[in-house]
Amino acid sequence: MASDEPIMASVAGRYASALFELASEERQLAEVEKRLLEFQALLDASPDLQRLIRSPVFSAEDQLRALSAVLDRAQIGGLAGNFFRLIAKNRRLFALPDMIKAFRALTARARGQVEAEVTSAFPLKDGQVEALKEALRASAGRDVQLNLKVDPALIGGLIVKLGNRMIDSSLRTKLSSLKVRLKEVR
Repeated sequence: MASDEPIMASVAGRYASALFELASEERQLAEVEKRLLEFQALLDASPDLQRLIRSPVFSAEDQLRALSAVLDRAQIGGLAGNFFRLIAKNRRLFALPDMIKAFRALTARARGQVEAEVTSAFPLKDGQVEALKEALRASAGRDVQLNLKVDPALIGGLIVKLGNRMIDSSLRTKLSSLKVRLKEVR
């Protein structure tokens, strides 16, 4: 599957493409996507789990054993569970967040959507999310699936990544630009 997105040519993209094709053949796209999102939520909430998947200190066996315990406790099985175990055996857990992102991009594309990553300083209200979706839909020319994140370090504003475009209207970036310009004036 040729793609214009660099991530699809990466290790994460190849694994995500293989999982997407298998889930499509098995008619389990929605179920696999749901399980991947459940695992991503666990990962976002647990620094210990993040350390487990990123650290090369743990052996493949230790990672597999710990990951299996997490999957069993979260009741993540089937195709998604087997996928997680496979990447643990292959020592590719470090790329898991990118694999999930690439899989979500593939499923969004299959639904005729484009995925946008939106980072804000504060959680967006429902009305703001809908207004943002409409603006991005008008810009992209198709339905937009939002992946919302909160980063208080932005101080205010948004960072929107849509495909290979990025719009940074965060207060942090504006203040940094102003600081650079003031230094140039001296």
